[in-house]
Amino acid sequence: MTSHRGGRRRADTRGHAHGHGHGHAHSTAPDVHVAAGPRFALLGILALVAVAVVVGIVGLWPDRAAVHRLAHSLDFAAPGVTFPHASVQEVQPACAAGAQATQTCGNLRVRVGGTTALVPVPPEVTHSGLKRGSSVQLQRTPGSPPTYSYYSTDRSGTLWLLIGLFVVVVLAVARLRGLLALVGLAFGGLVVGGWLLPGLLGGHSPPLVGLVGSAAIMYVVLYLTHGLSLRTSAALAGTLAGLAVTAGLGLVTVRLSHLTGVADEGGSILTSVVGHLDFQGLMTCTVIVAGLGVLNDVTITQASAVWELRAAAPGLTRWRLWAGAMRIGRDHIASTIYTIVFAYAGTALTTLLVIELYDRPFLELVGTEQIAEEVVRSLVSAIGLVLAVPLTTAVAALTVPGRAEE
Repeated sequence: MTSHRGGRRRADTRGHAHGHGHGHAHSTAPDVHVAAGPRFALLGILALVAVAVVVGIVGLWPDRAAVHRLAHSLDFAAPGVTFPHASVQEVQPACAAGAQATQTCGNLRVRVGGTTALVPVPPEVTHSGLKRGSSVQLQRTPGSPPTYSYYSTDRSGTLWLLIGLFVVVVLAVARLRGLLALVGLAFGGLVVGGWLLPGLLGGHSPPLVGLVGSAAIMYVVLYLTHGLSLRTSAALAGTLAGLAVTAGLGLVTVRLSHLTGVADEGGSILTSVVGHLDFQGLMTCTVIVAGLGVLNDVTITQASAVWELRAAAPGLTRWRLWAGAMRIGRDHIASTIYTIVFAYAGTALTTLLVIELYDRPFLELVGTEQIAEEVVRSLVSAIGLVLAVPLTTAVAALTVPGRAEE
């Protein structure tokens, strides 16, 4: 028995030194020697998918000229209208209920362009905490004299402060791993803003654009944040499988539920400007992209669980290894489902309050386009997330070595 354990430790050491084509600079996974067969099978599949993703990115590259023409076909405001910034000189209390804005209530006295103007505002604006010296943005309509109306409150300072605080907290707590996560987040934003959105406006298939773009993001984000290792590769394989399941289920569900994909003012604007856009496909694309962050979370956790269990219990069979990791995964699934549901409840709280006031059956209101879209998006993303857990666990369990006696 002593000789066997010593031989096992020597095999682990050789496996770690060999590195199986991946570095461990950012990985804290235990040393587990992986045989050549599973290693090459996993990496070979991921390499083929990576080639397909690169081909998809090139083939679906947006037509910048067409997107540029579309961008200039929609006017944000009438010609000559500008949006100057102004400094608040006085906040007049909101008018009494039922009264209209007058010279003495429901107005902001502002300083704009060297002159003073009185701008009527809704009661909620006067109650939002504006005071002398606050900055607001106005809509200036040309005329003799020009007229001003309230457009928005300048919140850029607060938003930049919050972003800075977020970065500082992430770096202070997560350190290098947090920095890499921020870089990955920036890359994801670059793909969405620089490739995915122009590709959709250019007329490419929204589900295909969403799937290719999401896969590209996951390749970079996972390896960048969690390191080049077979553990991360197993998580990536499970993530890609979850994306495929989500995309397929989204396509079927959107069709079966007869969702149009046009549920708000933004959709109505797009129908008039981008007539060739497949709005049902766009709905599927939103389902794919919406679940990226949580999907990444559960897959890397499951892969890490399998690696840790194998290192701690070399005698476990692959079936028992899978079952043990799934017990961890079930707890993670439960907490993640709470996250998805309550995240939607928080963002849609105003809509839910309106539903509460309507004298209509709840199920009828849920079936309306605007609410049904959110329900479908949340449930399809949750199903893909849940199925990614056993898929990732299976990939990881088949990749790590078998029991020590074998």
